[in-house]
Amino acid sequence: MSTFLSGVAVLLSTLALGCSGYVAYEVFTLQQTLNANNTVTNTIPIQVPSRTATTSLQATASPSPATATTSAINPGQFVQPAFGKKAKVELLSAKRIKDPETGNRDVVNVQMRIRRLATDGVVSSDIISVASTTARNPDTSVTYKGVALDRSTGSVSLFQVRPQASADSYIWLRVPDGINNLDIFVPDTAAFKNVPISN
Repeated sequence: MSTFLSGVAVLLSTLALGCSGYVAYEVFTLQQTLNANNTVTNTIPIQVPSRTATTSLQATASPSPATATTSAINPGQFVQPAFGKKAKVELLSAKRIKDPETGNRDVVNVQMRIRRLATDGVVSSDIISVASTTARNPDTSVTYKGVALDRSTGSVSLFQVRPQASADSYIWLRVPDGINNLDIFVPDTAAFKNVPISN
């Protein structure tokens, strides 16, 4: 009987030892899993700021090339009298564009606003021929003319514009690519000197 009980005791001890080993293994595995999760959790906050920093740097850096290549005319920067003091002409923009027929970027679209100032003394012959506008290279004195008559608004008659009212006009000038400034001459208007061309 004692031999049987001893066998049972040995068997139970072996079983208990096996269960303890299994539990110890499970605890070890669980600890490894928790440690791995902690490592991942700890590394995520380090990576997130680096992505944010990259994004903010790109957002800050991207506008600078556009600013460097574009030089726009500020409102009121280029204003000259026309027909004495009867009117004034303001350049709104001088922008380089692509010629739709040739595909070349040798066209400058000059937009202007013609405002009648005089309340009287304006006659029917007070006409600003926008289509006859020319430009000159301030460095070489080479002169540039309009692309074609249909690439401008034609003429503006001050007689038909009410006092203090204005008329917007434009003309396409044939200017070789690579020229960044122009002297612009609108008929019966004082000259605009060193006008920047925007891209």
